[in-house]
Amino acid sequence: MRKSMLCSIAVVLAWWWFFALPDPLFQDSYSTVLLDKDGELLSARIADDQQWRFPEIDSVPEYFAEAVIAFEDKRFWSHPGVDILAMGRAMKSNIKARSIVSGGSTLTMQLIRISRKGKDRTVWQKMTEIMLAVRTEVRYSKKDILRLYASHAPFGGNVVGLEAASWRYYGKSPEVLSWSEAACLAVLPNSPALIHPGRGRDLLKLKRDGLLLKMAERGILDSTEAELAMLEPLPDAPHPLPDGAAHFLTYLKTVDAPRIQSTIDRQIQQLAAISLQSHHTILAQNGIQNGAVLVMDTKSGEVLAYIGNVDNPLMLHENAVDMIQAERSSGSILKPLLYAAAFADGQLLPHMLVEDIPTNLRGYQPENFSRSYTGMVPADDALTRSLNVPAVLILRDYGIERFRQDLIQAGLTTIHYSAEHYGLPLILGGAEVSLWDLCGVYASMGRMLSHAYLLNHQYNPDDLHKPICMLPGSQETEQHQKTTKTPILWDYGSLWLTLEAMRNLARPDEEGHWESFQSTKQIAWKTGTSFGFRDAWAIGVTPDFTVGVWIGNADGEGRPGLMGIRAAAPLMFDVFRNLPGNAWWTPPFDALVEVATCRLSGYLAGPDCVEVDSILITPQGIMAGRCPFHTRIYTDISGTFQYRKECAEGERITPQSWFILPPAAAGYYNRNNPSYKSVPPFHPTCSTMESSPMAQLQLIYPATDTRIFVPRELNGEKGHTVFRAAHRSATSPVYWYLDERYLGTTQEFHTMELQPDVGVHRVIIVDHRGERIERMFEVVGE
Repeated sequence: MRKSMLCSIAVVLAWWWFFALPDPLFQDSYSTVLLDKDGELLSARIADDQQWRFPEIDSVPEYFAEAVIAFEDKRFWSHPGVDILAMGRAMKSNIKARSIVSGGSTLTMQLIRISRKGKDRTVWQKMTEIMLAVRTEVRYSKKDILRLYASHAPFGGNVVGLEAASWRYYGKSPEVLSWSEAACLAVLPNSPALIHPGRGRDLLKLKRDGLLLKMAERGILDSTEAELAMLEPLPDAPHPLPDGAAHFLTYLKTVDAPRIQSTIDRQIQQLAAISLQSHHTILAQNGIQNGAVLVMDTKSGEVLAYIGNVDNPLMLHENAVDMIQAERSSGSILKPLLYAAAFADGQLLPHMLVEDIPTNLRGYQPENFSRSYTGMVPADDALTRSLNVPAVLILRDYGIERFRQDLIQAGLTTIHYSAEHYGLPLILGGAEVSLWDLCGVYASMGRMLSHAYLLNHQYNPDDLHKPICMLPGSQETEQHQKTTKTPILWDYGSLWLTLEAMRNLARPDEEGHWESFQSTKQIAWKTGTSFGFRDAWAIGVTPDFTVGVWIGNADGEGRPGLMGIRAAAPLMFDVFRNLPGNAWWTPPFDALVEVATCRLSGYLAGPDCVEVDSILITPQGIMAGRCPFHTRIYTDISGTFQYRKECAEGERITPQSWFILPPAAAGYYNRNNPSYKSVPPFHPTCSTMESSPMAQLQLIYPATDTRIFVPRELNGEKGHTVFRAAHRSATSPVYWYLDERYLGTTQEFHTMELQPDVGVHRVIIVDHRGERIERMFEVVGE
């Protein structure tokens, strides 16, 4: 019976021995700690239990280890968890004093007491601590025990652990503490209330100085070091913890790691924040309260600076909102992606003329920001000037659904709706985007082009990826090389042509002599402004860096002058000034072909093109076709009239190559290009049709068999329908008729406001030479 009982007791003790110690020893919640790329503290968030308890440290700094062992447990490295000599001395002192004046606890025993969360200090609890301390020495190494103690010891108030205490009391990492600072922190867990700046200061200094003298006696530091250390002041009120990337830390809150090693470059982060605050001082005078800056390493895609909003401690203007992740109207910031796609598709050549005239596309009437038109404009010039009408026409030809899929593949996660929902306004701000996605896409474009020669003009799908914000090992997927001959969204040639065009954008007035700046800092950049002046964008790309800026009001309030070129671009250039490097991409010659193009039209040179340039285009650009605007015509010797061969009997005619634009475009083009020569009119003995390229007169709206809905105005009155025409001659009058009824004459700008009744009608226009156009249309309702 006794033997059985002893066995049972032995089993129970063995079970207790193996399972009494929790694993892990602490189940505490931790502060979220954000580190920069060099491992320095950027920001921190308090733990769920409102304690500043940083995640457990990997090792204990030498100065603190020496100090705490000298103060608490001088035989720490040799005892098995219990120091019999220290306990005997403590017992003797307690009996002599007739009260508990010393506990004789080792660091291991104190670690156990901390982990058991304030159990009563009774003899039974003391015995339990002794047993668990011995068990702890079996499970953990001495270094781990010291590390756990330093990570969980109380340091006064709601500060727990050496790292949090070092930052709160000295504003620095524990690795750089002085002997005086390490000694002060070493005595605090024994009496954490002494850190209060208003009381107990003399006793705290007495304890610290006593420890320094003890360490000098033991040869840990010499007497001079101890004397100098005792002259250092005690810490005052706790320092605020660094908060240099608050919005970034909030963005990373879903990461399941209390200590996050980010890619942030502290210096770039600080300089970008200073630039944003400086520009905000000016912008705030116009009621513009919010802004954001994102800086990336183009080559790697790593985030170097993340300023989610203007710093405002009072949070009066929703400054806590992270505008880098916010979904906002894109304005014109997506245009380069469309142009790159059109270049890759062979739809565009760099200098190809595209239409820029008043346009009506099934009721949608896009307008340029300036509300002016050029008639025809080179594609790259249309991009650098951010003209809306050419972009809409390019999107129409490329395909809305196709472009929508491109945006999703490129990495825009905010394209939530169908192509029918967005329609043609998709390219002018009809979609919402985030600065995070945009910078990721533009950096991917630059990264892909940088790898043209590195990959022997093959493509790596991994070059197209979202921004990377954590160093390897923090849940980021490592990139790997897997090349293909198939282009990823864009080919190298189309990327080169697009970024070259973006490099030539005229910089904002605030830049001053921007041409000289351009020679030292080459940047491919684009701005955007949303409808109602609610969002101002600017993004710049170089082989080294990508910088994105958003400026506006978080609540969506629009402000006059809130435009990308004025509000966002100057800040973007300011950030670039603080970044090193001036690299530019080498042309990817294997992805380009040299062709002869018409100097005036930008198309492939045709047989009638007189002036020819040699340029680089994508191989697909061959499909763009030959120049359609140079035509061989026949004129009389004086060039007054033109003829067709069949009606030139008895006349002396001569063939000429003539640059002829459609009438609707020619009028606008001629205002901006005085050297443009309108085609001579046909001799009265010859006539032509409107559809002919020789036609002088063109009816722009309505189109053939158009059905028109005339709405009521806000005041209830019947609305107007604006009809438009064009004439090659800027001085020729145009006479307007509706159902044989004369309406009036227009000169230079040929628009006519009409209020036709419901039903079928006929509009007629006639010029001074008698060229006439008739067109039927139907008004379907009001």
